[in-house]
Amino acid sequence: VEGHMGRLNGKDSTPTGDASAPSWPKDKDGKLTEAWDHGGGAPWQTASFDIEKNMVVVGTGNPAPWNTWKRTQEGDDPRNWPSLFTSGQAYVDASTGELKGFFQHTPNDAWDFSGNNSVVLFEYKDPKTGKLVKASAHADRNGFFFVTDREKLTNGAGYPNKPTALIGAWPFVEGITWAKGWDVAAGKPIETGNRPPEPKAGADKGDSVFVSPPFLGGTNWMPMSYSPDTGLFYIPANHWAMDYWTEHLTYKAGSAYLGQGFRIKRLFDDHVGTLRAIDPKTGKIAWEHKEKFPLWAGTLTTAGGLLFTGTSDGFIKAFDAKTGKELWKFQTGSGIVSVPITWEMDGEQYVGISSGYGGAVPLWGGDMAELTKQVTQGSSFWAFKLPKIAR
Repeated sequence: VEGHMGRLNGKDSTPTGDASAPSWPKDKDGKLTEAWDHGGGAPWQTASFDIEKNMVVVGTGNPAPWNTWKRTQEGDDPRNWPSLFTSGQAYVDASTGELKGFFQHTPNDAWDFSGNNSVVLFEYKDPKTGKLVKASAHADRNGFFFVTDREKLTNGAGYPNKPTALIGAWPFVEGITWAKGWDVAAGKPIETGNRPPEPKAGADKGDSVFVSPPFLGGTNWMPMSYSPDTGLFYIPANHWAMDYWTEHLTYKAGSAYLGQGFRIKRLFDDHVGTLRAIDPKTGKIAWEHKEKFPLWAGTLTTAGGLLFTGTSDGFIKAFDAKTGKELWKFQTGSGIVSVPITWEMDGEQYVGISSGYGGAVPLWGGDMAELTKQVTQGSSFWAFKLPKIAR
């Protein structure tokens, strides 16, 4: 199944684009452009499940190619061609495969922000009305934290794309360049003109632009967590940037279909990683904890008021979920790029985590790859028993 097309029980499923208002352009011969033929939008992260609605909730990936101009009608504005249903959160009927609702985080995604990061289902009381709101939360690679109305996205009414399902969108990292905020009523970003330009005639590539966050994101695959006790979400985030330029491209099966060049670089001298606690009702950052290296591990909250995560220099750390105070750490011997888990056995609570460095940062990280060269390789699983006083 590809994100822009698919079949279920022999019938077409997960449609893309409204015939009366298409989101993918056509060429001069009236045919859909090459970008349509080769897909994009693949979901590659773990989905959530709304048991009351029998609904699979999953993030959809970036459109292909990354080159925004290959997915825009020639001579037109990319903002008029959103490349549905990519870089967003999709609500799919678990029994039929029908797309019931969709909210797009990055229309016509030019930066590989994707939309795959975890979508967490939660409930909260509206501070203005006191009513219980069934919502979804998502911290996107584009640097914004989204809260959407799950009722609107699962009711199946009308066309699946529902920009008005947005409740709030706030930055959870600093230095965002591609948008200055969100028009919540319209459900669309307020862009700044940060899309890399096309190459000039005779040039091999276009002029470079400075983009933050980079395609590795304000956060990435690593899941955030939520504490019903504190009412906060805990995001493993990063502050970094990239130089970014458009390149010519031709589709070749088995090769990266990008049409973009990049170089990852620092945003601040004193840190890259930043563990941040955010209030989903206001978007305010309750506390943060900075790390020298990129954060590439998920977070875990416990009913005992603890928050666990791992660091790229090998530590598993425990924090006070309410205050952010670091309470404990243990060196595992290699960088952590996994998610902590917890379980109960014989009346005792345990926490476990895998240690062993790798992933996208040392592969594509530019300056960050150089920074993390010192990290020792490894492959181990560590288990810890929590003292009862901590619970």
